[in-house]
Amino acid sequence: MRYGFWLPIFGGWLRNVEDEGMPPTFDYAKEVIQNAEKWGYDTTLIAELYLNDIKGPDQDSLEAWSTAAALAAVTEKIEIMTAVRPVFHNPAVTAKMAANIDHISNGRFTLNVVSGWWEGEAKQYGGDFTAHDERYDRTNEFLEVVKGLWTNEKFSYDGKFYQIENTVLSPKPIQRPNPVLYAGGESEKGKQVITSHCDAYVMHGGTVEEVGTKIQDMKDRRIKSEKEPLQSFGMAAYVICRDTEEEAQEELKRITTVKDKRGYAGFKDFTSKSELEQQIQLQDYSVSNRGLRPNLVGTPEQIAKKILAYEQVGVDLLLLQCSPQLEELERVSKQVMPKVEELREQLTNI
Repeated sequence: MRYGFWLPIFGGWLRNVEDEGMPPTFDYAKEVIQNAEKWGYDTTLIAELYLNDIKGPDQDSLEAWSTAAALAAVTEKIEIMTAVRPVFHNPAVTAKMAANIDHISNGRFTLNVVSGWWEGEAKQYGGDFTAHDERYDRTNEFLEVVKGLWTNEKFSYDGKFYQIENTVLSPKPIQRPNPVLYAGGESEKGKQVITSHCDAYVMHGGTVEEVGTKIQDMKDRRIKSEKEPLQSFGMAAYVICRDTEEEAQEELKRITTVKDKRGYAGFKDFTSKSELEQQIQLQDYSVSNRGLRPNLVGTPEQIAKKILAYEQVGVDLLLLQCSPQLEELERVSKQVMPKVEELREQLTNI
């Protein structure tokens, strides 16, 4: 199992807790990632939203790509996975930027491709927000251009959304043939794009059964398409680790009691503009990315047992959220990760 975390660019992950003690500043993000690297974390995911979807659109948030480039320069080992939404980006310029950050990081930069869901944000920031399937058609072209530029000395493209002519991209990324392309998606159209173009699959939080079914489906799709197996299957999860189960449940109750709905501005677009496989409730939305569904809540041993259950159905990357992030990531590193290894060894010796 690889352990990752969502970079705290929004000031937290809880939509109904006003101050989580994790300010949306570069200094805090830098402190988190540098410590996480020391604690054994493998990757960080930097979400790309121009408005704050957690604390409310009028609150501060960090821009993903400039943050990624800065963090690439002050870290040494950790993978920096940054979201990219084609509705806001020129693919040729994106390919150039990604190659540059890959060099800054010495081959640690990867992309999480997101087709987008927040129409209100797109209107504010000039994104070309269209119907669901057309957004994925754009993503398909976007990835064809980006990958074409990464792998060809000169590349031309004449599509519905993008046209370029004899474009030269140099230097190429360090990673060959390309930086790892992660993506998530639950609609048929989304899964088709991932099967055709991406290297790894990332999922919102779900039960072991839900996630296992998704992983098997994506494996079957790649086999049917005669493509190489996906390199990784990641899942978002919110973790609450405490000395006792009672303490953990008290914290769970605190963070899911919906009071102030300012942070729920994107809820309607998320549930109506996306084609989701599971119905999302308002309490589900209290924590970002359906992070509570995996139920990583309890003592170190309880959480470790659940992690092993996800590992058994094919999850090999956990993208954790927690609050306050610095303190909780350290707790998981020192109490949960060793317990996972201990329990895995015990199961191996049975």
